[in-house]
Amino acid sequence: MILEYVAFFVGFRYYVFLKRRTVDPIESVNRLSIILGAVVGAFLGSRIMGYLEHPITDINQEVLVQILNSKTIMGGLFGGLIGVEIAKKIIGEKNSSGDLFTLPLIVGIFIGRIGCFLSGTNEFTYGSETSFFMGMNLGDGVLRHPITLYELIFLIGLFFVIRTLASKTEKLKNGDLFKLFMLSYFGFRFLIEFLKPNVFFVFGLSSIQWLCIICWIYYFKSLKKFFR
Repeated sequence: MILEYVAFFVGFRYYVFLKRRTVDPIESVNRLSIILGAVVGAFLGSRIMGYLEHPITDINQEVLVQILNSKTIMGGLFGGLIGVEIAKKIIGEKNSSGDLFTLPLIVGIFIGRIGCFLSGTNEFTYGSETSFFMGMNLGDGVLRHPITLYELIFLIGLFFVIRTLASKTEKLKNGDLFKLFMLSYFGFRFLIEFLKPNVFFVFGLSSIQWLCIICWIYYFKSLKKFFR
């Protein structure tokens, strides 16, 4: 819990730091509306996807409490994206708004994932049983894939790649950095889900993997552009 709050604080302070050093094409009032849309969308998306990882058909008061307590960063990211797009529609903002959030998001997720790793098997961020040399006892006496550590390594690499690309503005349009982050992170998470002990599948894929596919479809035009 401490690292979760640290992630929010450091991520937001880093965002403020970058905003002061950047010419933001979006007015401050509109930027606040966009942040509000992101917060609301992320809250709803994280809870909905957290529930869909282990859906329960019998809806009662206990299940509703479980839905409120369940959360996943994947739902938060995609829900935040939808919330931002709705907010921009309402206020009539045409400029892309994601680039300024990209590096702070990576930093925040990185810090939060340290907390997930320290939680061991108390949160559903651990991997399946394995005989792989990186297998670790995460608290239940079983050697498992430490997928949070895999993700931390991935996030470090992604941070430096995107920070390097940020200096090559002549090759990128506004919004490209955020799209690259979403496509890369959701692609990584699609693959890493095969190492998790999921129990709920639709056509052989977990709820998170279907969300990754939806994200890639959403950014399909950008995906073709990046490959070119």
